Amino acid sequence: MKFRIVCLAALIAAIAQPLAAETVAERAAPCLACHGEKGVSETADIPSLGGQPAPYLLIQLYLFREKQRTVEIMNEMTKAFTDDDLRNFSDFLAKLPAPPVSTDAGDPARMASGRALITAHRCNSCHGLDLAGRENIPRIAGQREDYLARTLVEYKTNTRHGYDGVMAEATQGLTPAQLADLAHYIARFR
Repeated sequence: MKFRIVCLAALIAAIAQPLAAETVAERAAPCLACHGEKGVSETADIPSLGGQPAPYLLIQLYLFREKQRTVEIMNEMTKAFTDDDLRNFSDFLAKLPAPPVSTDAGDPARMASGRALITAHRCNSCHGLDLAGRENIPRIAGQREDYLARTLVEYKTNTRHGYDGVMAEATQGLTPAQLADLAHYIARFR
């Protein structure tokens, strides 16, 4: 509840400000109130934005603005964005540092399962050997485990639509336990 109040306050503050009068950094402050001051989220189910490729961020912001991805607060935050705003925000957010490598070694059995699944399902062929993403493919290394777990389930159940069907196809043969192991591994990837 407290998180929703903080995000709502940030949204109201953002809407109340004239868009052209602020720098991108000033305008991004409400974004970082939820996604983490330095782009590393400390809030459950909210992804870290630091280290994401600018083209990926641009596509996501566009999808939110056009309500092709429906997350109420994101749709509201981006509805007045121009195409230049989308590019400027994407470029700004892409410069934030990636989440630090986790010091939590994780559960050994789940880590081994996740590592095997990454290879078997060729996650690293799109996301890269370092899982840092590229161009329109997101960085997943070091992302929040809860966010990864939810997102993988949403792709599998087709409740989260990507801009192509790759993730829906990639998750189809995976069990809920395998999806959870993938999220556990990726969040702690070294």
